[in-house]
This record gives sequence, structure tokens and C-alpha cells, in this order.
Amino acid sequence: MNPLLDRLQPYPFERLRQLFAGVTPDAAYSPISLGIGEPKHPTPPFIKQALIEGLDSLSGYPATAGDLKLRTAFTDWLEKRYGLALDPATQVLPVNGSREALFALAQTVVDGSRTPRPVVVSPNPFYQIYEGSALLAGADVWYAPSDPARNFAVDWDSVPAEVWQRTQLVYVCSPGNPTGAVMPLEEWRKLFALSDEHGFVIASDECYSEIYFRDEPPLGGLEAASRLGRDFRRLIALTSLSKRSNVPGLRSGFVAGDAEIIKRFLLYRTYHGSAMSGSVAAASIAAWGDETHVVDNRAQYRAKFAAVTPLLADVLDVRLPDASFYLWAGVPPGWRGDDAAFARALYAQYNVTVLPGSYLAREWQGQNPGRGRVRMALVADTAECTEAAQRIVRFCQSNPGA
Repeated sequence: MNPLLDRLQPYPFERLRQLFAGVTPDAAYSPISLGIGEPKHPTPPFIKQALIEGLDSLSGYPATAGDLKLRTAFTDWLEKRYGLALDPATQVLPVNGSREALFALAQTVVDGSRTPRPVVVSPNPFYQIYEGSALLAGADVWYAPSDPARNFAVDWDSVPAEVWQRTQLVYVCSPGNPTGAVMPLEEWRKLFALSDEHGFVIASDECYSEIYFRDEPPLGGLEAASRLGRDFRRLIALTSLSKRSNVPGLRSGFVAGDAEIIKRFLLYRTYHGSAMSGSVAAASIAAWGDETHVVDNRAQYRAKFAAVTPLLADVLDVRLPDASFYLWAGVPPGWRGDDAAFARALYAQYNVTVLPGSYLAREWQGQNPGRGRVRMALVADTAECTEAAQRIVRFCQSNPGA
């Protein structure tokens, strides 16, 4: 067996199942889960119809690179969304959701044969695929903490110069999971300068880019490079339809950016067998070409956050994020930062599931930056999210501390 598998840690949801083992929630309350970031809004009918109409393509093998119509749907959307002009033949590729692409990109970029062992830099807290992809590529991970005092911006300055010298890949998540923070232009400028100096690739995970709460949409990595007068060298952006269009089961997204990396990534994917089904491609073209359903989706999230955030702000350290569908809430002081105990007691007493923030981060340099916080995914409808918030308020009022 591959010995690198032994370096992987349990996934957060497996740890959550272990935390809840032996707990029987109060039967007076129906279960409400805010634990998993799985979109629950209905899939738009026109996307389903496009999927059905594309079923005839099942009789043939799809091309790993996708066809020109699919890739043009990506570049058309990038132009409308960010004002960018990319070549559909060389600067974009279809992927089966951003998760598999985030993993596969590390296998393409990282040279695990180097000595000393290469480094992949990840935000902390983080989406666990970043860590797993790095470890299985033969790299070490350096965890750059998010700073609550700066709206959970990643503290890139905390990474030592000797670590940057070994770094081959940096994962950026903006809007962030779990914090919802958007990386501003000056932070991009700093990271680009570091990439120029040390030669590492930047992977910009942007799967939450279309769920935001202010008038200005979140800045994207390619957009930041363009604003700073740069090309896309050593930069790859990854996005997905799952959150934007409520199709997590479709497994559809794309990557865009540096044409040389795209070329090598295509070679890897050809051997890996990662072609997108023609029927999924047809549904994807329809989805990327329509914004009306995206505006409606965003309005639904805005209504939920407007209803829930003020309720929870009375009992938790929480505020409206820049973007994404998560609330990143600090537990009451009486719990002394024990986010796991808070989540377990809340589940037992009120049958509401939240994810301990410490499960989404690593203990690093003496601290776990997720400790004392919980992640709540507001993916259910407004009524259910509001009911969950009301239960959390009652729980906090009756349980001031562990």
C-alpha cells in the first residue's frame, strides 16, 4: 500500500460522528443540520432539462479537454463576471467539481522527489482536501493561520523565508471556508510578489464566489492579477457549479489560468481518466450561460443570513461574513473555547448539528486557530435556519458555560 496514506487524518465529518457517538438527542426536537456545506436549494429545472437532452452523448467517450463549446462557456462567463479575456483552447479545462481538481492539481504541480521535502502552504483553518492532496503528493504542509483581528485574513507574514524557499504550491480560498473572508487586492499583491520570488504556483479556490452579501462581488485571483497588470503565470483559479447553481451532484466546474500549467494538468488528467460526461457538459453550458437563477439563489441566502445573524449575535461572537454560506461563530466565553463540547451539548439538548471549528484546523505552533469557534452552514430553507438559530439562542441562555 502507498505509505503516504498513513499521513492522512480523519475527515472532519468522521470526527463529528465520533463526537456524537452514544448521544441521543432530545426527541422533542426534529433534527436540523448546519454541519455540512451541501446546498439544499432546488436545482433549476432548465439545468435538469439540459442534462436530459444531453443523454445521447453517453454513447461515446468524452474528451478530457471537453469540446470548444464547453470551454467557451467558461471563458464567456469569466469575461462577464470578471472582465477577463482567456483563450478557450489553452487557458481553461473542465473538471468534475473543484474538489477533485484541487486534489489533482497538487499531483501535477508538486515534485515530491526533491530534497528537502517540498512544502504546500495552506490557510488554517482550511478545506481538508488541501492537506490530503499535499501529503499524497509527497509534500509537507505549512499552515498559515487566519487572523480574527483582520477579518480572518490569512497571515502570510507568519510563513518563514526558509519555508517559502521550499514551497511549490499555495492554496488560497477566497471567499474562505469556513470564515467567509475575501482576500483583498493588497493581499494578492503580497502573495504574487512571493510567488515571483520563490516560483511557487497559486491555486485559488473560488467555489463560493457567487454567494455574497454586499453590492460588490468578491475579487477573484485572475481578476486580481489583471488589475495589477500581471499575466496568469503560476496562477490557477478553480470554480464550480455546486454552490452557484445548486447542483452538487452534477460534479462540474472548471480551472483557468496559466496556459503551461493547464497543458501539464491536461496531460495528468488524460491518464487519470477525468473526462466530463457529455450530458454533464450540456447541463454545465446551460448553467454557466444563465445568471437569473444565480441572482435568485443569492437572494435566498441573503434572506437567511438577515434573519439568523441578528438572533445569534446576541449569544455568540458572530457577524455577517464577506461571502459564502457559512457563519463562523465564537462560542460563549463560559465554554472556555471548548467548541467540541459546545457542539455535542447543543446536539444532545436541541438536535442541532454544528461543526466544531477545531476540526477544520490543525494545531500548529502551539495553537489551533479554529478552537473556540463553530461553523454553521445556512443551507436549509429560511424557516429551518431560523428555527435552528432560535434553539441555539435558548441553548446558550440556559448553558452559559461548560
